[in-house]
Amino acid sequence: MSGAADYRAVLRLPGALRAFLPTLTGRMSIATVSLALLFAVEHGTGSFTAAGSALGIFGLANVLTSPLRARLVDRYGQRLTLPSMAALYAMSLAALVLLLGDGSPVGLVLGLSAAAGATPPPLGPAMRVLWSRLAEHHPALLTRAYSLDAVADELLYTTGPFIVGLVVAATNPAAALVLTAVLSVAGTAGMVTSPVSRRQLPRLAPRTRHNSPLRQPGFSGALVALLGVGAVLGAIEVAAPAFAQDHAAVADPALSAGLLLAAFSGGSAVGGLLYGRRHWSSPPHRRLVLITGALVLTSALLIPASSLLLLAGGLAVVGFFLAPSLVTGYLLADALTTSDVQTEASNWINTAVNAGASLAAAAGGLMVDAFNPAAAFALGTGAAVLATLTAVVPAARAGQLWQARNSSSA
Repeated sequence: MSGAADYRAVLRLPGALRAFLPTLTGRMSIATVSLALLFAVEHGTGSFTAAGSALGIFGLANVLTSPLRARLVDRYGQRLTLPSMAALYAMSLAALVLLLGDGSPVGLVLGLSAAAGATPPPLGPAMRVLWSRLAEHHPALLTRAYSLDAVADELLYTTGPFIVGLVVAATNPAAALVLTAVLSVAGTAGMVTSPVSRRQLPRLAPRTRHNSPLRQPGFSGALVALLGVGAVLGAIEVAAPAFAQDHAAVADPALSAGLLLAAFSGGSAVGGLLYGRRHWSSPPHRRLVLITGALVLTSALLIPASSLLLLAGGLAVVGFFLAPSLVTGYLLADALTTSDVQTEASNWINTAVNAGASLAAAAGGLMVDAFNPAAAFALGTGAAVLATLTAVVPAARAGQLWQARNSSSA
């Protein structure tokens, strides 16, 4: 069976496309919101400081509240919680559009940005729960489903900023925020009306400390390893554009930066698709450490890069391990937790990566200003090495438990 046929089998699962396509529409909102918010606040207040602050508080609120939002989805079901969150998210963005203008009070702008950051519906984790239901009788397809999901995310984050740029150029920044709100509401509505989402019922028993994802052996170690993945990602997001600005002698720096990040995303897409085609028998804990270790080692290639071509090649190699590390994290979350906390468990995987990326982006910016882009790459690599080494022992212990549990159930 060819690779394309492998992934067609995933999409032919009953009800898969009906849920997956609307979810992608809703998730595009997260890919467009950062740039749309930055442009809209800067245009409305005339201050890049206010725009950067709004973006920062949006991201902080998103990271801090994402586990709670995922927990609510597990507790009360997708049909109630996801549309409610999408409505609050859209109303916060709409309020920003109405507020922004000459003399906009920055405090209120920041408050609405925080409200928007605290309310996006967790469509990615929710869709991965649906994938686990759709493929529960086809275990070999689950890895492919998660790989397809991760690659789709890469494509969304590659095209989202481009769409915002087109909308802003054709109209104004406020229109990009309106588009972001519409995408979230439309995608969420389409997803929760699908048959497979309607079957995702609320949890009858209350969540206990015993079944909390963070209390499962090996789960915290996995999050530490993925924190390191996020550190590499955050350093790249800051250092690659700075490198392009320093080295784009002929081409436009913005275009060069876009091509560098596209090489990174392209490598991730290829890695994710190839990873999903293979049947893996080794414990996911071991695979996660090996894959994140490979990502960390290859990220060291970025430090001595002296040209755009060399850096693009290095980014493609590093990116090759990004989607596989996320897919393995999702599979690990499934293996370690019960179905009634699965949205929360999957969301913690993203939270770890996003937290690492946010911290590394902030520190990387300081390194670029104080030294050069290579220093930011080195910072990301060093943080990732530390995180990976910290995760080795917990992963080994959890892998032994995983093998013992699977041997006893065989």
